[in-house]
Amino acid sequence: MNNATSHSDPTALRRRLLIGAGIATALIVFFLLNAGESKPEWGKYWRIKPLIMVPLAGAFGGGLFHYIQQFIGGQKTWTRIAAFLIGAIAFIVTLWIGTVLGLNGTHWD
Repeated sequence: MNNATSHSDPTALRRRLLIGAGIATALIVFFLLNAGESKPEWGKYWRIKPLIMVPLAGAFGGGLFHYIQQFIGGQKTWTRIAAFLIGAIAFIVTLWIGTVLGLNGTHWD
């Protein structure tokens, strides 16, 4: 696959958005299932906010990963490895920020 056609391929972007959102959803569901008792001041539906925020952040991180892979990674092996590592770090940071925002006011005081 050459770079000119990969930039215009929307299916690769959609796939990475869905993968990022899926990873984020799995992580936050796992965390919320193991969260234990909630405090009464958090409200009855406190889990809705992290279940919306974290998958959105994961999708954004997946899109960021896609951008870095497509536009920074080149033909050389070391540039593809560097783009993968930078993209993975960007995804993890985005996921962490989304988790903080999603759990703000509840578990993340």
